Amino acid sequence: MLTYYGEALAGYGFGQGHPFGPDRLTAFWREMTRRGLDRQSGIGTPVACREEDLALFHTEDYIARVKHQSQTGEGYLDYGDTPAFPGVYEAASVVVGSVLDGMKKILAGDCRRVFVPIAGLHHARRDSAAGFCVFNDPGVLIEALRQRHGIRRVAYVDIDAHHGDGVFYAFEDDPELIFADMHEDGRYLYPGTGDASETGTGKAKGTKLNIPMEPGADDSAFHREWPRVEEFVRAGNPEFVILQAGADSVAGDPITHMRFTPAAHAHAATRLCQLADEFCQGRIIATGGGGYNRANLALAWTGVVAAMLAA
Repeated sequence: MLTYYGEALAGYGFGQGHPFGPDRLTAFWREMTRRGLDRQSGIGTPVACREEDLALFHTEDYIARVKHQSQTGEGYLDYGDTPAFPGVYEAASVVVGSVLDGMKKILAGDCRRVFVPIAGLHHARRDSAAGFCVFNDPGVLIEALRQRHGIRRVAYVDIDAHHGDGVFYAFEDDPELIFADMHEDGRYLYPGTGDASETGTGKAKGTKLNIPMEPGADDSAFHREWPRVEEFVRAGNPEFVILQAGADSVAGDPITHMRFTPAAHAHAATRLCQLADEFCQGRIIATGGGGYNRANLALAWTGVVAAMLAA
């Protein structure tokens, strides 16, 4: 297994005091070393992607706009949640590049499992940033698997408190993208999407599973719903598995209302590793996603790493 860590990943953050600050990586790594997990997992070196990698998912005009605002460091890359800063293009490219590097190592047989803590930026659209997400690394990963490696059936599972709308709507009509998302009901939380009735469109109808959960949903609610996710992934017969393990669904997050414990994240990682072993030679990438209580994200993400090591 590889866990990606390095200062280049910490570069993706919007300043001290912002919910998505650079100290998130430090909090995670401190807990990794406290638990001795840094000695059990291989350590992947963060690496930037190329512009042609971003173009697998994002429009040329949007990539050019991020590059321009990365030089000026001014304005927003969306409607007001995602500010530009000097070097944002380079920082966001490291997030995508690290995920793609993990994919390459898995496909080369160097490892079966990868965790990238500062990744899982699931809100970015093909033509815009959104919700602290500049480039959509899961979207780029899915397109890279399809276009460069001929891997069609990809299972994307998301337990972040926020609906993974940037992934969902980009592949809403794609019958081979197996999408399962447990999130806080959009009536109470950004981005306001992910109703249970949203199951895909056209030939993809029925290939998407959205499970909106009430504010305050705890581990008992998680375990009531989780078997549906497993059944859904199993029915899709995936060739590759992606887990977005956002820690903002853990009780005590400052901007969400869910009440999972880190044990839910560990359970999701364990079970998805088992499904990956059964269906796709163990090939799974997990990403940290959201999480704005530093103690929570440290416990949830290290729980995912420990589960992936043990499964």
